[in-house]
Amino acid sequence: MNHTDQMINTRVCIDDMLGPFDCTLNPANRWNGWLSPNFALNAVRELSAQTLRLADEYGYDTIDTIHVIEGRADSQDTVHIIEGGPSRYHEEGEENVAVAVHVPWRAMSRGAKASISNATPKARKAARKRKITGRGARHVVVVHIRWQYLDEGSDTAANIVRPNDKGLYSIGGWEWTWHFASWRCACGSDSHWHETECLCGLTRDTQPKAPLGTAGVKVGQILRIPAPEATSALVDLTDRPRVCAVLAGNSEIDTADNTGPFDTETLGWADEVLRMAMDEAIPEDLTASGWERIPDEKSTALYRITFPTTPTH
Repeated sequence: MNHTDQMINTRVCIDDMLGPFDCTLNPANRWNGWLSPNFALNAVRELSAQTLRLADEYGYDTIDTIHVIEGRADSQDTVHIIEGGPSRYHEEGEENVAVAVHVPWRAMSRGAKASISNATPKARKAARKRKITGRGARHVVVVHIRWQYLDEGSDTAANIVRPNDKGLYSIGGWEWTWHFASWRCACGSDSHWHETECLCGLTRDTQPKAPLGTAGVKVGQILRIPAPEATSALVDLTDRPRVCAVLAGNSEIDTADNTGPFDTETLGWADEVLRMAMDEAIPEDLTASGWERIPDEKSTALYRITFPTTPTH
């Protein structure tokens, strides 16, 4: 397969307005740099809910909305009226724009398609009269409405979104400003959702779940600046947390000022990160963060923090 045709599983969003949503897409298929995602039905339902909330908040003349109409394969034909809410410039007494969606449920298995028309009095009457019936297989019809253009009389402002051969729905491709959703690593780096391994060695699914775990990652970053070979550190929690030893494998790295790679400022920086984390921590965080208790004659609370393994590829 040509690399330009490869599909990936990832998540997308539009700034902090829409998403993130699971999807499948071809990262090479771009519109002015933006992505063209394909969504499973569950993601379409959530996308629909989010667009409707935005339209209610900001006005229907500024937001496209997605609608999911559900029915049965053996149901009678139905008509559904989709009403647009008030626009920002809605005048008192002015009717909201609306469309009628005609769904031939029984005939859809033979290739018939749902259709969209104006919400005429006749269509409104049919919508009130006919209800979805039947117990057959569940079918859905997905509708995309661009209210700002519908209000201008466009005959292409509303359309039925057809699933592709994998049952996925392309919504907003070559039209909306979709971009990759990201995840933030405890080390502070951001990665695209499908990039599951951070350069620090942690993965998206192995992120620390407690403040001490995050602190351990940050301490590793600090200590590896002067000593990239560092793999772990011993931390004494008897009084105020402090790094008392740094190791590369089983060998201790010289932490004496002026003789080893570390200086007072670097070790003090690491100690401060630990102290700030301890202020937020609870006793259970030590175990949850993977800190290993080390028996020691001089300390009643000596722990080893193992740093993430840095990828070699």
